[in-house]
Amino acid sequence: MSAAEARRTLPELVEEAQRVLAICNACRYCEGYCAVFPTLQRRLSFTESDIHYLANLCHNCGSCLYACQYAPPHEFQLNFPRLLAQVRRESWRKYAWPGFLARAFDANGLVTSLATAASLAFMLLFAALLDGPARLFAAWSDAQGSFYAVIPHDAMVAVFGTVSAFVLVALVAGFARFWADTGEGRIGLEAAEPATGALGDALTLKYLDGGGDGCTYPDDTPSFARRRFHHLTFYGFMLCFAATSTATVYHYVLGLKAPYPFWSLPVLLGTVGGIGLLAGPAGLLWLKWRRDPMLADPDQKGMEAGFLALLLLTSLTGLALLAFRETRAMGMLLVAHLGVVLALFVTMPYGKFVHGLYRFAALVRFHLERRRPPPATAPE
Repeated sequence: MSAAEARRTLPELVEEAQRVLAICNACRYCEGYCAVFPTLQRRLSFTESDIHYLANLCHNCGSCLYACQYAPPHEFQLNFPRLLAQVRRESWRKYAWPGFLARAFDANGLVTSLATAASLAFMLLFAALLDGPARLFAAWSDAQGSFYAVIPHDAMVAVFGTVSAFVLVALVAGFARFWADTGEGRIGLEAAEPATGALGDALTLKYLDGGGDGCTYPDDTPSFARRRFHHLTFYGFMLCFAATSTATVYHYVLGLKAPYPFWSLPVLLGTVGGIGLLAGPAGLLWLKWRRDPMLADPDQKGMEAGFLALLLLTSLTGLALLAFRETRAMGMLLVAHLGVVLALFVTMPYGKFVHGLYRFAALVRFHLERRRPPPATAPE
């Protein structure tokens, strides 16, 4: 990609997307690969809103690039996956809330690094100021509260509750902005069948199959490796979330105080989820390192790597904290784990995490549209 191409503005990307989509609509060779092609074939022209929708519906499996007769070096220069990846980033910037923080998408790798450094420093200072630095280097048994002997439970809840509330508002606001731009309205979002269909597609990663044989990723050979690593990452994350939710019920409903035994449900869920969050992000980073550079937007490398690195470090520090929670290493491991988790939370609305949110919204709209007759035709 040339430097000039990398700096294209949103209006320039929309104009290029309109050219590419018109050619794809006339060709239709790739119509069986994913949800994007039957969706674009329902349109004779493409608004900016349509283009944002199609970009977020794309899973970047790459199959269309290798099948395309108009891909480089053809004079038409069609690179569908890269173009939609560029539009996706611009759509995330457009719908982000509050708007001034959308600039974090421009240099997300740097933003993630700075957020991680700042979060680690904050947690270290926070822990030291609460009860003195000496407590960070002492060993605490489970009977003494282990890591809660270093940072009290209420103090952790105050910090992460505040940050989580802001993150939730920012994510919901971005989702609402994106959905409003589709023109479908609240009723479309509340319909049971489209939401259920979209959820099924998301949970199975249906459109990472490249039309049936798997993604052409990291090269032109079909493979299901990307889908498997995505599954490990997603379900590992969800199991860790389930562990935290279960621990919350234990604490506030059942009156059972942490730390919990190794055989308890919160610890078992967190351990299995943590293993998934080690294998999944590591595998995706490996694939991204080997992938064909034609498949992606080079400007998003830092964003993708930063997000996966935070997930991997969250799991690594969490599992280490579990293993050494009654040793002198626990205090600094606790600071490291909480610092990484805080950085992950803070960057969620302004990094790669949002792709799942907007992709789910795009899948809901796809299922809404497929239940309607094609434009200018009657129902069968």
